[in-house]
Amino acid sequence: MPAWLMVLITTACGVVVANLYYSQPLLSEIGASLGMSPQTAGLIVTFTQIGYGLGLLLVVPLGDVFENRALISVLLTIEALVLVAAAIGGAPIPFLMISGLIGLAAVAVQVLVPFTSHYAPEHRRGRVIGTVMSGLTLGIMLARLVASLIASVWSWRAVYTMSALLVMAIAIAIRCTLPTRRPDYTVSYRALLGSLPGIMRETPVLRRRALYHACLFGSFSVFWTTLPLLLTSEAFGLSQLGLAMFALVGAVGAAASPLAGRLADHGLTRPWTCIAILAVLTSLLAAAFVPTGTALGLGILVGAAILLDFGVMTNVVLGQRAIYALGPQLRSRLNGLYMATFFAGGALGSAVGGFVYAHCGWRAAALTGVVLPALALAYFLTDRHCEIYCHSAP
Repeated sequence: MPAWLMVLITTACGVVVANLYYSQPLLSEIGASLGMSPQTAGLIVTFTQIGYGLGLLLVVPLGDVFENRALISVLLTIEALVLVAAAIGGAPIPFLMISGLIGLAAVAVQVLVPFTSHYAPEHRRGRVIGTVMSGLTLGIMLARLVASLIASVWSWRAVYTMSALLVMAIAIAIRCTLPTRRPDYTVSYRALLGSLPGIMRETPVLRRRALYHACLFGSFSVFWTTLPLLLTSEAFGLSQLGLAMFALVGAVGAAASPLAGRLADHGLTRPWTCIAILAVLTSLLAAAFVPTGTALGLGILVGAAILLDFGVMTNVVLGQRAIYALGPQLRSRLNGLYMATFFAGGALGSAVGGFVYAHCGWRAAALTGVVLPALALAYFLTDRHCEIYCHSAP
């Protein structure tokens, strides 16, 4: 696959996945514009995440049976159209439905990732996956900052309008440049979805990698859900711009993705899985005991954020490299199950983290985040035999 096409795919992943997060810093502005109560405005994020979760299970598996370029193009076109609908939306209930569709169509990125792996040679597959995932990570980390900056100059509607134009441009570029890939596997949609429980049940590598990352992504969500509350409180008193800059520094951890891919290509999945889990555990443990309200404390939190993002991104790429080695005919379903499992872990982490912070404060919330990688580490240590995927990479 030529380098320019890799750049296009990586950019597409970042641009599209950002749509899941644009609304988060804009909730009060959107709510005021559409006449939503604060509680209803909060559902915008919920509906977007629900749509994405459903898409992982109901749409991503289609990559194993439908021509991939066409499927990706259709999803991107739908994404652009619903973004336009969001930009001109004027009523609360339709906007919530549109938010769900934004999440649903955004799973185009999770069809793109396994698609890319099909065109990567075995000895470079991890590196290719890591490169694509770095674009996705940057999209996640920069989305809130970009949304805040655009809304401060124009309005929240401009965020959705600009994103719609970008996504449509990418849809056209993808349609014109991506090679076709028509899977040999033919089955009804009902049978396709019916195969998912069996794949999860009969694929121990998938279960193990998915549970590792559900714990790590849950810890990630605990941290990034509650940290803004701490940083904007009297303890640190950061502004929204300061908060955005903090998140930007944390995005340095995205550099882990290509590195993790190279490590997996060299057969180092197992030891680096342990290192990734320990990195997440250490970052939350350090964050739990920071001296609040001090420059030292803020510096420790910056370091913890970078280490956390490094561990999480390393592990997700190692996991994808492992499950993609299990069989090309299953990659979209494997990816959908993998992503859906750890996405559920992230949703649980956000909910639990917010609850614990509200009732017990920052330290208790951070220590809750420590529990999850500790569970992942305990599960990792139960693997007495070298996993199949450790031998699948050269």
